[in-house]
Amino acid sequence: MENLISLVNKIQRACTALGDHGEASALPTLWDSLPAIAVVGGQSSGKSSVLESIVGKDFLPRGSGIVTRRPLVLQLHKSDEGSREYAEFLHLQRKRFTDFSAVRKEIQDETDRETGQTKQISSVPIHLSIYSPNVVNLTLVDLPGLTKVAVEGQPDTIVQDIENMVRSYIEKPNCIILAISPANQDLATSDAIKISREVDHAGERTIGVLTKIDLMDKGTDAVDILEGKSYRLKFPWIGVVNRSQADINKNVDMIAARRREREYFASTPEYKHLAQRMGSEHLAKVLSKHLETVIKSRIPGIQSLINKKIAELETELSRLGKPIAADAGGKLYTIMEICRLFDQNYREHLDGVRSGGDKVYNVFDNQLPAALQRLQFDKQLSMENIRKLITEADGYQPHLIAPEQGYRRLIESTLVTIRGPAEASVDAIHSILKDLVHKAMNETPELKQYPALRTEVGNAAMESLERMREQSKKATLQLVDMECCYLTVDFFRKLPQEVDKGGNPSQSIFDRYNEAYLRRIGTTVLSYVNAVCAGLRHSIPKSIVYCQVREARRSLLDFYYTELGKLEQNRLSALLNEDPAIMERRSALAKRLELYRSAQAEIDTVAWAK
Repeated sequence: MENLISLVNKIQRACTALGDHGEASALPTLWDSLPAIAVVGGQSSGKSSVLESIVGKDFLPRGSGIVTRRPLVLQLHKSDEGSREYAEFLHLQRKRFTDFSAVRKEIQDETDRETGQTKQISSVPIHLSIYSPNVVNLTLVDLPGLTKVAVEGQPDTIVQDIENMVRSYIEKPNCIILAISPANQDLATSDAIKISREVDHAGERTIGVLTKIDLMDKGTDAVDILEGKSYRLKFPWIGVVNRSQADINKNVDMIAARRREREYFASTPEYKHLAQRMGSEHLAKVLSKHLETVIKSRIPGIQSLINKKIAELETELSRLGKPIAADAGGKLYTIMEICRLFDQNYREHLDGVRSGGDKVYNVFDNQLPAALQRLQFDKQLSMENIRKLITEADGYQPHLIAPEQGYRRLIESTLVTIRGPAEASVDAIHSILKDLVHKAMNETPELKQYPALRTEVGNAAMESLERMREQSKKATLQLVDMECCYLTVDFFRKLPQEVDKGGNPSQSIFDRYNEAYLRRIGTTVLSYVNAVCAGLRHSIPKSIVYCQVREARRSLLDFYYTELGKLEQNRLSALLNEDPAIMERRSALAKRLELYRSAQAEIDTVAWAK
């Protein structure tokens, strides 16, 4: 199962390279769902020595006080026997380190680049991979050592800051806690055990490591702890003997140190019976085996998370749209396709599939009739105006039977007021059609992707609607003008009959200019105008729909399509000049999706192999 840890290491490196462990999402990130081992301990507890013993290399910074000031994500990769050992940093991906003293210096330098040459800490991790035939596949996170007081150059909050950083790692349910405690101090005061117990009350995720066993006072030993009698954890405690400062000063290599460690446990009477499960080599094997077991148990959950993340990424990529084609033909096709989608959304609004088209009918059914009813003909049909127009129309010779020219002038001057409601209806429909353009644009995600194209399509649609409005206004006002130009004869043929029935043929011509006669003329004109209004109430909507709504539905962008075919490639490219932020986002999502699909395939393979 060594390939399982290698797979997790690979996924973790990819997640880190893509920044997925910091991605804001409603779902937990893949990085958080992958099991890892966090190394926790107080300052000078021997954490660094334990890690170096596991790796078999002297590569970590050393010194007094706080040395580890940033989390170190250490990934160990077992390579083929005889292969060369080397290390790689994520921030220096193309550089291989074969000199591990250079690795130490780079850790120090990279820490200083983030925190400055101070004693400040940072939660931004350093990622280091070590490839060697002498290691087991393992992922460890070395965290800053817990401390009780701030020293000079550190903020007063340093104690709490370190605790919060450590807790942010070990409180994750998939985290295995490697608690480092020195044997020459009372375990009750162990910083590692104290903070581990806070997040892992039952000790089910904690592996205890006891360091500095060889430095305990004479007459004392750690047998009760190592046998789990004084403080029990789910997993047996493991004791290690690290190199002394004198050994480090003499550059005693790890092979010799491991040999001496084995000899110590094998030859010391108190620990002889525990020797088989003591030492850094045994610790590394236990950690690797336990990590494999945890990873196997988490595979279903990891698979579920990966599937959800793939669906989430695919949805967002679909929303962002496809990347731009390189050739002119591809660009033109992309633009035409986007315009077609916009046009389809626009038609759906008019056809009632989407909301908004009903407002057109509201203009015809409510606004236009109400406007016609509000027309006031008092001025045109006042007694004074009727007498004035009738007299003027008669000229030097008064009318004989009915004042026909007077009627015409009265009707024309009254009907002309209908132009106002007719024109207002055209403008109201124009406003609705414009609003639907904005709605359809907002509902076409591809137009959001290309701001320049969105602007141009919007302008082209508005220009088309403006041309349609002018045509509609012209046609609609012509309907009113037609009623002014040619009166309905049948309506007026009834007038003589009514005169015969109610009039007095012997009455003087001049008596016909009395108020009753003029009022009767006004009533007749008003009746005719109302009849015309009733007709226009139905014909005006027909004209508007024919000239505006129908044309907008079928040919909103026809003129733009004609102009589009004449554009050069550089102009097409300018229209598809996507927002750089969207391009970067799509690229990042595509890489992340590739990572998740690869992880899905590899984890599925491992799951089936079980």
